Amino acid sequence: MRTLQVKGRYLAWDDGTPFFYLGDTAWELFHRLNREEAAYYLKTRASQGFTAIQTVALAEFKGLTVANAYGRLPLQFTQGVPDPDKLDLDGDYTYWAHVDHVIETARQHDLMITLLPTWGDKFNHNWGDGPEIFNAQNAYRYGAWIAGRYRDQPNIIWMLGGDRPLEARHRAVIDAMAAGIREADPNHLITFHPPGGHDSTDYLADAAYLDFHASQTGHDVAHCYASDAVMRKMADRTTKPYLDAEPRYEDHPACFNDRLGYFWNDADIRQNAYWNILAGACGHTYGNHNVWSMNRVPSSYFPHTWQEALTHPGAGQIGFVKKLRLSRDFFSLVPAPELLCDLYDGMGHMAAAAGHDYVFFYSPLGVPFTVDLDKLGDAKYYKASWFDPRRGSETIFSVLPHTGRTLLAPPTQGKGCDWVLILDAIT
Repeated sequence: MRTLQVKGRYLAWDDGTPFFYLGDTAWELFHRLNREEAAYYLKTRASQGFTAIQTVALAEFKGLTVANAYGRLPLQFTQGVPDPDKLDLDGDYTYWAHVDHVIETARQHDLMITLLPTWGDKFNHNWGDGPEIFNAQNAYRYGAWIAGRYRDQPNIIWMLGGDRPLEARHRAVIDAMAAGIREADPNHLITFHPPGGHDSTDYLADAAYLDFHASQTGHDVAHCYASDAVMRKMADRTTKPYLDAEPRYEDHPACFNDRLGYFWNDADIRQNAYWNILAGACGHTYGNHNVWSMNRVPSSYFPHTWQEALTHPGAGQIGFVKKLRLSRDFFSLVPAPELLCDLYDGMGHMAAAAGHDYVFFYSPLGVPFTVDLDKLGDAKYYKASWFDPRRGSETIFSVLPHTGRTLLAPPTQGKGCDWVLILDAIT
């Protein structure tokens, strides 16, 4: 069984092949879809270039009290309360047999399942449906059980947390669940999904069991235009890889307010993706508001069915992020903002990163910018190309000397007219 490993700031297979984490959030996948629907969802996401699916065993939307597509609940009850020591394992089409089937279907499509053992309201019921059922003791047993069940499944990444902060008693639950997972499964990677506006270094910077860190820059304006700053914050706090596990979702009402009449769109989600990877992230997670919820009835807050939203523009365009990253030497890329003379602010701020014999510059609004070629390496000259994040195409437009400051104007300007400048060294 090949396994994922940490290689510096990035992830790789055990044969050294780079792994770009391109995630989709499908939190309600096990809970709301039947096998045929799940197969359609997974086949579609695989065709769009995704490499990982983030989903939850004990789901957010009344996952302990409302049955799945086959009428099954994940846990049996003790004195009227769902009991994590009593799993639904008896009979045909049990809840966990359905989870098994979906994970195996994902494997057949070369998709990793980034598996949350539980949503956060089951150990920290500050909000949500709950009920709160975990303590350190049963969290350890449940972690060992679920990891034992899937330790031989090659396409698993463990993700603890689930959109909740960690006070001392919650940290004890997460530590215990991680210990159970690690005892039963020493091979699969572990990360953590934090609440909005936070990242895992806020709570678990010292947790040896985390293999890579993750943020939730979220769906309002407090962090969405500074997601790369959050990446840099994680880089300052840890030597491990990091990524944004929940940035703005396509079709999500901006700032959680559907009355504003603005829903984050493909241009918005592309900005976070390119800012983040040029800040050294080991991958990126996409989400569609109607897909993570597996929504069936459109409303003002969930404006589409999950089937309609599955092929919205951002879902196809996000795969071009992976295409760009894998087109050059993968492991050598590091942030290089010093190569930019114009950084700008807010939505228009620029990003740059350099790898072995190449440089990427991201212009989120297509605004002209100046690059400082004096700070590049010893190449004789550079082949200059524009990469189109909407189409995934790369077009050479000039050859530049290796010295001097050069003003460059992307082909188009304005919101939705983002471009990546690629400079390839020619010796």
